[in-house]
Amino acid sequence: MSARVGVVVFPGSNCEHDVVEAVRLLGGEAELLWHADDGLRGADAVVVPGGFAHGDYLRPGAIARFSPVMAGVQAFAAAGGPVVGICNGFQVLTEAGLLPGALQKNAGLKFLCATVQLRVETTASALTSLAERGAVLEVPVNHFEGNYTVDAETLARLRDEDRVVLRYVDNPNGSVDDIAGVCNEGRNVVGLMPHPERASHELLGSTDGVPLLRSLLEAAGARAAAAA
Repeated sequence: MSARVGVVVFPGSNCEHDVVEAVRLLGGEAELLWHADDGLRGADAVVVPGGFAHGDYLRPGAIARFSPVMAGVQAFAAAGGPVVGICNGFQVLTEAGLLPGALQKNAGLKFLCATVQLRVETTASALTSLAERGAVLEVPVNHFEGNYTVDAETLARLRDEDRVVLRYVDNPNGSVDDIAGVCNEGRNVVGLMPHPERASHELLGSTDGVPLLRSLLEAAGARAAAAA
């Protein structure tokens, strides 16, 4: 039985079908989860995808965090379920308190749409378990508010606890400590600004996102086996 990945859809999401296609391409099952529903339909992993949830009004993720589905996502995460937030999804997870820090406007106030290089800093997360530590991956970014910020005390804790999952080789947006992705204390919740689903097939120009997505499917499979 394939691992089942639930992909949350908010009004304004625009990357949900990219994630669904990438998951299915790698042999997993994927199902869209509407933001107004409070259940996860038996998902073994959850992805909060990119886009502009609720039009990014107030600030990105500020309204989405109150959607009924997020109560289910929070409970799932608290129980150890793998949750990944990509781009706008990362913003939603920080607003919901599932990850530390916040995402602010890019340095230079410019929207970024480019392929960047990411360095895998740890394999101890739901998104990087099958990646190679120190590997450099080419993955697209597409954001205006991807500048990760966090206070000095929390940054020190992220470093000490090996919770910086990915760093930019050449920082494109001003993120503190070149951070592109972080995880929670349980290592089952990960947020990142780059889009691995857009680097999942040769026709997209890169397959460097595949180890990340396979890691998520591995975590989902382990979750499914434990629940069987």
